[in-house]
Amino acid sequence: MLSALKDAPPGHLALGAVACFILYQVYIYLTVGASRRKFAADHGCQPAPAYPHREPIFGIDLALKLARYGKSKTFLEQARNRFLAYGNTYSLKVMGKNAITTCEPENIKATLATKFQDFNLSNVRKAAFQPLFGKGVFTNDGPEWEHSRTMLRPNFVRSQVADLDMIEKHVQNLIKEVPTDGSTIDLQDLFFDLTLDTATEFLFGESAHSLGSKSTEENERFSDLFTYCTTMIGDWSRIGIFFGIPDQRYHRFAAGIHKFADRYVEKALAHHRAQKSGMITCENSPNRYIFLDELVKKTNDPIELRSEALNILLAGRDTTASLLACLWNVLSKRPDVWSKLRAEVDSLGGKKPSFEELKDMKYLRYCINEALRLYPVVPSNGRVAIRDTFLPVGGGKDRKSPIFLKKGTLVSYSVFSMHRREDIYGPDAAEYKPERWEKLRPGWEFLPFNGGPRICLGQQLALTEASYTTVRLMQHFRDVESRDSHPWTELLTVTCASNYGAKVALKP
Repeated sequence: MLSALKDAPPGHLALGAVACFILYQVYIYLTVGASRRKFAADHGCQPAPAYPHREPIFGIDLALKLARYGKSKTFLEQARNRFLAYGNTYSLKVMGKNAITTCEPENIKATLATKFQDFNLSNVRKAAFQPLFGKGVFTNDGPEWEHSRTMLRPNFVRSQVADLDMIEKHVQNLIKEVPTDGSTIDLQDLFFDLTLDTATEFLFGESAHSLGSKSTEENERFSDLFTYCTTMIGDWSRIGIFFGIPDQRYHRFAAGIHKFADRYVEKALAHHRAQKSGMITCENSPNRYIFLDELVKKTNDPIELRSEALNILLAGRDTTASLLACLWNVLSKRPDVWSKLRAEVDSLGGKKPSFEELKDMKYLRYCINEALRLYPVVPSNGRVAIRDTFLPVGGGKDRKSPIFLKKGTLVSYSVFSMHRREDIYGPDAAEYKPERWEKLRPGWEFLPFNGGPRICLGQQLALTEASYTTVRLMQHFRDVESRDSHPWTELLTVTCASNYGAKVALKP
């Protein structure tokens, strides 16, 4: 048979290959296809509106546009414009794969919660994240993810989150970096250092002490390494190869990040060995739960320990810092909001707020919620269907019918666009208006910390740290003046911050 194939003319081989392909497609249509058509009919599924690709096989036309939008800092706004043009849910091609994108609360709820078992993280996300972050709570699925989350959960019990004394000492370090002579300071840079310092102490038992440190040619700061690498990872996960490939700088910075994390891992392993040998007793150990100290009781694999450490450091640093940066960018430009918040902060009489008092500061909560609404720290995300399933709305002419998703379909969702929908938040949805939260009680329409089984474990810590930092800054500085004339512009890494930072002058 092999010799017959070798002797066959090339044209006959080509025709045979085409015939085999056609027969295979017919087979799929009559078997798997029939089963899928029945599934779709049983659930009343109708096709979603389609994005008008000029190149409809791989979707390269849109991919090239997305790369341009990323470079021009308009990625999120252009996504919103497409929803306005093609509907809240539409189909498209992403590198040759079938995809659905949505800003519909019911579809997001299905993807993250009610049909959670039908979806996994996409391979694109894993490929972008895992070289730096390894396998951890943000890159794992299934039992591995459940294990990571179970290990992380004890960090966020109330007694841990309410430890304001730990936050206070780092806020004081931040305050020391703010000039009192009316000169300009970018608070965004300080916020990223602050949250790195608090996150490393909270999770690893020892702070990185990045506030006040300076980068030199010989000693590049971890914050700078982390920001560069997460920016690249964010670009690759959104746009893929159209935003380039890892360069030498990325590899060098990633090695620096691994070295930084390995130092904490080595200390945790040494501490565990000392405990086992009796050199350290329980009485000499810290009173609170420290993530790495507990994790080394489950595994001695330094790579696994490093991966889990970097996964949770990403959440602890970037989300809170992004929230604070966007909040203070707005506060500095809105004297009316500053004045109302000032009155609430002054009601504390200058004393440090307790955890309970922070929770009772309603206008502060409104301001933070509104910042999270307009500038969500994770503005878009996605999953991939691991079995045939469906989304509840978006199909048919009226766009109210379910949409069939065959196995392998990518589903992306835009929290940024959903949070700015006028049919949900009113005609002033694009305006920063904290007062709207006096009566607003959204469900899945407001999703600042994800939802379902993968909802952010650290959301209360992030809200507490952002609230406490804001109050203590306002107690130390009476007035704020914006030193930035730009409208808010996206800065997309793995999270979303302000491209022009939070440049202000603060007066004691």
